[in-house]
Amino acid sequence: LFAETLGTAWLVLGGCGSAVLAAAFPDVGIGLLGVSLAFGLTVVTMAYAIGHVSGCHLNPAVTVGLWCGGRFPAGDVLPYIAAQVVGGALGAGVLFLIATGNADFSLAGGFASNGFGEHSPGGYSMSAGLISEVVMTFAFLFVIMGATHGNAPTGFAPLAIGLCLVLIHLVSIPVTNTSVNPARSTGPALFVGGWALQQLWLFWVAPMMGGALGGLPQHGERVGVQRAHQRLTRDLAGIADAVWRNGFKHEGKICCAERERRLSACGKFVGV
Repeated sequence: LFAETLGTAWLVLGGCGSAVLAAAFPDVGIGLLGVSLAFGLTVVTMAYAIGHVSGCHLNPAVTVGLWCGGRFPAGDVLPYIAAQVVGGALGAGVLFLIATGNADFSLAGGFASNGFGEHSPGGYSMSAGLISEVVMTFAFLFVIMGATHGNAPTGFAPLAIGLCLVLIHLVSIPVTNTSVNPARSTGPALFVGGWALQQLWLFWVAPMMGGALGGLPQHGERVGVQRAHQRLTRDLAGIADAVWRNGFKHEGKICCAERERRLSACGKFVGV
């Protein structure tokens, strides 16, 4: 849980921090591309750092998606989500402390919060934001499930997942400022308050829906494999049983024939 807290704090500090501190820096600002890369890099770096400890979810939607896909125990879902939300708030808190060191800083700029309508960077509606978040989170989980599959190339999952997050941000920052992560949305919203908290529901509902949908195909595959394995085991057991029974009967016939031959020979020897 500590790893999830630390990792999510790093995601918010690195990703949202790039938007708040560096995106519009005069003359050399990193812009939309830089912010997208920053979010992807936070995931890549933490995946290698804590992936072996907690799995590096850093996102309630990822945790729910992995659970729906049969890859994560139900009993650990709520503790993971709680740790991620705490991490998101901590990351936003550190970012706030840094940002307030500049006299021109103001929360009125949004503090990298997610929003729709008048609070969407591109003025996109609530329905557009909902569709975007569901679809993007679905794609994110679909990539995660595939990249971490047992048959996938080993060692490359963090890169695939991180690059997927970069692509997601490149597409959807203009729509909602890109969430696909309720913990990432909650952290900044706690500091902005007002409209950010009022619109926060969408950035819990939509990513959770997308995450669950993204994990379900893997669950279907796992169920199919399990059923196929059960059928194969049952068929092999039936074949083995049939072979054993037929072999035993055959062996029994051979034993009876041999016994009769020996008795016959014995009878001839004694003149019966």
